[in-house]
Order: sequence, then structure tokens, then C-alpha cells
Amino acid sequence: MSGDLEFSGNSGSESRSGLGRLSAIGAIVLWSIGTVMIAHIDLPGIQAAFWRLVLGAVLYPTFFYASGRRLSWRQVRLAAPAAVLFAVQLGVAFTAVKATSVANMTTIAALVPAVLIVVSSVRYREPIGIKTVLMGGIAVVGVVAIIRSAPGADGAAGLRGDLLAIVGMLMFAAYFVMVKEVRQHLDTFSLQTLTMIIGAAVLYPFAAIEAGRLMAPIPSLGNWIWVAAVLAVPGTGHFLMNWAHLHVSLTVSGMLTLGIPVLSAIGAWLVLGQEMTPIQMGGMVVALTALVVVVLDQPATPTQQPKGSPI
Repeated sequence: MSGDLEFSGNSGSESRSGLGRLSAIGAIVLWSIGTVMIAHIDLPGIQAAFWRLVLGAVLYPTFFYASGRRLSWRQVRLAAPAAVLFAVQLGVAFTAVKATSVANMTTIAALVPAVLIVVSSVRYREPIGIKTVLMGGIAVVGVVAIIRSAPGADGAAGLRGDLLAIVGMLMFAAYFVMVKEVRQHLDTFSLQTLTMIIGAAVLYPFAAIEAGRLMAPIPSLGNWIWVAAVLAVPGTGHFLMNWAHLHVSLTVSGMLTLGIPVLSAIGAWLVLGQEMTPIQMGGMVVALTALVVVVLDQPATPTQQPKGSPI
């Protein structure tokens, strides 16, 4: 029993592809909401990420085993590389954002789709059309306009922080590829459960070093509520994207990540009262329009098999 939805026939492939796109879009929306929610957690970034993983490492296995499912060492071996990469990438990203400007950090992160397009073409033999490349470029321009025109976007930036941001961006792209391949052998629920358990163990040293003590301080009740909310919202986004990886092309899922700065900026404007300039609004329209074109232009059944061994 895989725990994922099952379909059959051509209509089944189309259904999986359609649901995959909706799932990926849902993940981007939830990640964007999570960006705004994290602002309410009164904890350093790495500690917030660590306690989110700790809470997930308690709740996910509880529901997993209550459903009658069991984990095997084979599943642990399959999930471990992606889980370790996910946790380390979080640590690098939260360190980078403290050492460079948010504008530089987000602009560098917007390069993820460019990396994934190359991987998609070479490893997965996904057809990359001129329209996809063009619309992707237009979306990147829109995202850069949003970031660079934001109030306070000209803060000081350090070379070390920029280099860390580049490393984090490459690690996130690698994580996307790794999860896509693992999903050919492991169902979403098992992967998510193991990612929480292994990720919490891997991120513990980062949290301890940041706290300057053997154990990171336990959050207050108010912070626990926000940590639980972050686990429920962007955490569910990871669940949705992990499911979608098996049913949408790497190109589409990568391009959709460009929607995060757009939707996060809108959320910050609506919820946090952050200022939004006319240039930002124009960039949002450009980026979202380009992403809609990319998603609608993709074939119903993406190429999924990589060259050689998938793992």
C-alpha cells in the first residue's frame, strides 16, 4: 500500500497530472503564507526551524503508526539523503539571511528554476520549449523587480552571505531533484515522516550552536502555537509538493517557486502592513502571468524517468 492516490489508463495519467499541478500550486501558496507566519515567531531562525522539525518528528510518526503503517530500514536509507540535505539547506539558508540583505538572498533564490531547467533537460529529458524559457525569464524579471523595489531593499550585503545564499540555492535545487527521484520508490507519507525525524536530528547541532548551549531553549507557549501553525501550513506545503513531484515535470515545479516572493509580498502587505510600491505591483502581474502561461503550456503527462538509475 503506497498511501498515494491511484489511477489507471490515459484518463488516470491526465488526472494525476492535473492533480499534480494543483498540488504544486497549493504548496507554493502554503509556503508563501508560511513566510509571513514565520515573522510572528519570537525565535532565531534556525531554532524555529529546529523546533518545527521536532514537533513534526513527534506528530508524523504518531499518525503514521496509528494508521497501521510501519517503516523499514530500506525506506530509511531511501529517505535519508533527501532529509539530511533538507535540514542542512535550512541551516545554510537561515545563516545566509543573517549575513546578507534579504533582497540579495531572495534574488539568488530566484535562480533555482534556471538550475532545474538544465537538470530537467539533461537528466529527465524533459522537452524545454522556447516559450517556457522565455516565460521563465520574464517571471524572473518580475520577481527581481518586486525584490529590488521593496522598501529597505538596499541594505548592506556581505560577500560571505551571498556565497552562503548561492550554496543554499544550489542545495535547494538538489533537494528538489533528489525528492523527485526518491518519490519513484517511496510514498509521500513515509518520506515526510522520515524527513521530520532525520531532519530534526541533523538540525540539532545547528540549533545548539546558535543558542550557545547544549540544548536550544524550549519555546514559550505562544511560540509553540506559531511553531505548530508553521508545521501545519508550510509543512503541509512540503507534503503537497512531495506528492506532486511524481506527477508534474521538474520544470513546472521549479518555475512555480518564483511565485513565492510574489505571494509573500502580497501577504506581507495584507497582514503585516508592509508598504508595496507600484513597481512591485507591476512585477507581480508580470511574474504571475508568466507562471500561468508556463503551467498551462505543459503537456498533460510529463516525462518522469531519468537516465540511468533513479537513485
